[in-house]
Amino acid sequence: MNKYFLSLFISTAFFMSGCTAVNMSQASVAGLKALQAMTVSDEQIQQYTREFIEQSDKENQLAAADDPYTVRIENITKAFNNRDGLNIKVYKKDEVNAFATADGSIRVYSGLMDIMSDEEILGVIGHEIGHVKNRDTRDAFQKALLVSALRDGISSTTGKLGRLSASQLGDLGEAFFQSQYSQKQEYAADDYGFEFLKGCGLNPWAMSMALDKLKQLEQQAGEQGSVVNQLFSTHPDIVSRTGRMAERAEKEGFEKPGQGEDANIVESAPSSAAPAQSIVPAAQSDSSKTWVF
Repeated sequence: MNKYFLSLFISTAFFMSGCTAVNMSQASVAGLKALQAMTVSDEQIQQYTREFIEQSDKENQLAAADDPYTVRIENITKAFNNRDGLNIKVYKKDEVNAFATADGSIRVYSGLMDIMSDEEILGVIGHEIGHVKNRDTRDAFQKALLVSALRDGISSTTGKLGRLSASQLGDLGEAFFQSQYSQKQEYAADDYGFEFLKGCGLNPWAMSMALDKLKQLEQQAGEQGSVVNQLFSTHPDIVSRTGRMAERAEKEGFEKPGQGEDANIVESAPSSAAPAQSIVPAAQSDSSKTWVF
């Protein structure tokens, strides 16, 4: 990072301090912490991510092992959950949402499961896996670390890693959930979810149908308020994404399932004994790809 950007970080830290007197030594320390957050290693990202998801699981109600939501999500994901770093669980929350973190943890809200079919939920999960595979979640977490550092930092000036406090994890979580994926990143994750459904032997129309349900909720946002506002404040152009997935499904010759019809593609369904790798498509290589459903 050149001197101009370091100076910019120091100046930003200074102006964010408000009207109280702040000397240049304090501002310089804040700038150093911001610089450290920008250069955080993958090892640090993984550690902080694990701490974040541990705290999140404590603060939110996880569905118990015998809860119908857990039974359902395990049936949907049994071919790949808890393999290759994936860790998929359900939060008992009314919000229609799902999110992934850089370590492969995916949390699906019960509110989303209430309005979607199994195939649509699998499309959402595939979308979230796409964000992980494309390193979007990693980059979003790095940006959240930067924002948190400017608020008085979480990076160690000694370079040694230490556990974050509850307050620091709270600031980090707030910054992470306020992050926004670009349209390019959302399109790439949608494409991943589309291919993921095909790899599972399912009709990829479910990707468009899941997005369409979110679009309908967006249109009802005035009535439902905060239940959907948070979700759509972080997801650009849901209408174009819905149409894009529908157009692709039609172009590839898939027939849209009717209301209540099974979305399985029987002739291409994978064997139940197939390894996890066979149903989790590899992310397409694109070095330009960088950062909830």
